[in-house]
Amino acid sequence: MRRAVSGLLQTTDLRDPVAVCAALHAGARANLQAPCRDRSIDRLDGPAQLVATGDLHDNPLHLARLVSAAALESDDSAAWRHLTLHELIHSDRLVNGMDFSYRVLTRVAALKAARPQHIHVLLANHELAQLTGSEVAKDGIRFVEAFDEALDFAFGDEAASVRRAVRDFIRSMPIALRLGCTGGDVLCAHSLPGPERMDRFDDSILDRDLVDEDYLPRTGSVHFMMWGRNQPQEQVDALAERWGVSLFILGHEKAEAGAMALARNAVVLNSDHDRGVYAMIDTREAVMAESVLQAVRPLAAG
Repeated sequence: MRRAVSGLLQTTDLRDPVAVCAALHAGARANLQAPCRDRSIDRLDGPAQLVATGDLHDNPLHLARLVSAAALESDDSAAWRHLTLHELIHSDRLVNGMDFSYRVLTRVAALKAARPQHIHVLLANHELAQLTGSEVAKDGIRFVEAFDEALDFAFGDEAASVRRAVRDFIRSMPIALRLGCTGGDVLCAHSLPGPERMDRFDDSILDRDLVDEDYLPRTGSVHFMMWGRNQPQEQVDALAERWGVSLFILGHEKAEAGAMALARNAVVLNSDHDRGVYAMIDTREAVMAESVLQAVRPLAAG
């Protein structure tokens, strides 16, 4: 019998650099080797139920509730749903100026290793910044620096090994999850490129293996995709036609109510704040922006 996911979370010693590295490396292998992986993306073509989410930003309570919503702690594998997770790290809840969100990254790596076909850890801009060392600053917090300082504090001389394992896990993440749904495919991703980058964006990145140049700040197509904002309807339509999808489910943008329409065929979800939500998607049904917005479920208790 497999151990429950909650048990895996409890048994990973987040103070032990060997255990942390092992979990991150196991998650990286699962990202790359799971049957759902297809070049740069995850793909689900058969009937499936998905718990779709937005930015998480080191909210461990909401992570636990999402795992529960996906029934991934069940001993009955037939009950398991699929779950997207992205924008895991860089919380504004610092401890003496340090960001210990390596812990949520390690927990999610263990989840991926335990449920490789059902957890879909999507690359997001904050993970990309940590991978490339390109600083993210907001409200006076330098997130990459605060994350690195926490690794140095927690692991001392072993911090370099953990830092490499963190980067390996991030580099292994798919950039999207494609769902084959009745009525048209749905693409879950962190964001889409902004309109000012479309002339330099290589829209073939969903169909090929990624190279290091794709990740480069300010020039790489993965960077453009993870950091994009303010996409007009005509651009969303153009990408939907190019990629053959009917709906995008995204994060990245701020949705005060937890969910909002970015365009008539694009929805933004947030899963990190007090009004955070998730959406339950059934690929046997036609999935449209209106149906997603009407069916979102709150993550707050009671």
